[in-house]
Amino acid sequence: MYSSDAYKIPNPKKNSPHIPLYYANYFFMQKKLTIKAALAIVVIAVGCAKAPLTTTTTTPTKPTARKASVAVCDYDLSESNLTAIGYSKVFDESFNSNLNNWTTWVGGAYNGELQLYQANNLSVANGILQIAAKKETATGPVLPGSTQQSTYAFTSGRIEGKQNFSASTRTPKVRISARLKLPKGYGMWPAFWSYGAPWPTQGEIDIMEARGNDPMQYSTAYWWGRRAGVNTVVGSDLMIVTNADLTACFHVYEVVWEKNALTYLLDGVVVTVKTGNSISGMFGKLQRVTLNVAVGGSFFSNLDVNAIAPGTMDVDWVKVFTSK
Repeated sequence: MYSSDAYKIPNPKKNSPHIPLYYANYFFMQKKLTIKAALAIVVIAVGCAKAPLTTTTTTPTKPTARKASVAVCDYDLSESNLTAIGYSKVFDESFNSNLNNWTTWVGGAYNGELQLYQANNLSVANGILQIAAKKETATGPVLPGSTQQSTYAFTSGRIEGKQNFSASTRTPKVRISARLKLPKGYGMWPAFWSYGAPWPTQGEIDIMEARGNDPMQYSTAYWWGRRAGVNTVVGSDLMIVTNADLTACFHVYEVVWEKNALTYLLDGVVVTVKTGNSISGMFGKLQRVTLNVAVGGSFFSNLDVNAIAPGTMDVDWVKVFTSK
């Protein structure tokens, strides 16, 4: 559990390996603004029956590369199949009662986002967590714990796991999974990801980021750097394009984190495998699972704020497995 000290305004000159929650996101803002450049597209056939300066300042470009795969609407994971191939479950959140396994972000955020994150936008009922973005005027801190207040035109929710995970010599494979129904609506930016502080020295793995106005696609990426605030990964973004509306039903989004590879899956099907020297830099580092629905922000081009249509992300479960 984070103490009140974890929500102070970041000091850009501080470079401690124990810098907490807010500081990683301080860097995360700058990274997102600058490195959404080298994108590619994978086409998935889905049957329906997400500061310190960085090293580049580029503008997002349209993805071009394509390939096909298959996934299933309302797919659910078979834990017995994973057990049979050597996985052990080390985290299981089915949202049956409360959010005791999570820290709730309260305050504004980064990346040019327009929402105030607050607990009121999180609800648990019937085994489902709902993260609801709303169009409403609210006043709150510019960052968690800040004394500086701001007025927001939107509110939403964000949670971060209290438990850390690591692909390491002890657990060479970490499989992070969630069953999600993405939010509809122009300007919605749902995300399912993991990261550690100080960003990006512990790495960040974007398992799913999506735009509510593009309901047939989502993005994957990763980020890492040796020094706090300096990302060295370029071109990790990959846009997964489907032939189905990902806001219409549940899908399972996963990544298998290993020393030299990140294997991304949609509904049990591998959609991409990312490799590269920067991935090995994350080996042995600690990351926590994060879920949020941002409103607007740098993930969008030429955003029309007046057209934003708030939506809700449904989260059925979050699970983490490890394997030798």
